[in-house]
Amino acid sequence: MKKEIHPENYRIIAFKDMSNGDVFLTRSTANTKETLEVDGTEYPLVKLEISRTSHPFYTGKSKLIDAAGRIDKFKNKYAKFKK
Repeated sequence: MKKEIHPENYRIIAFKDMSNGDVFLTRSTANTKETLEVDGTEYPLVKLEISRTSHPFYTGKSKLIDAAGRIDKFKNKYAKFKK
């Protein structure tokens, strides 16, 4: 394996699913300025819109929560063409 091609700044980071509030810890090199306290220890925080706990494939739910409102905008825009 080649030397010095892999990042050296692996650390434990908290990832938070913003749609349901689930938090999980894993090692990553992601850069972030925010922090979150988990079990009395402060970790760098990366916010996610969707994760394994909210994705329809893993949850079995067919409805996807649209945080940006794009689906509603589309439906409202093209509602007048419905017969």
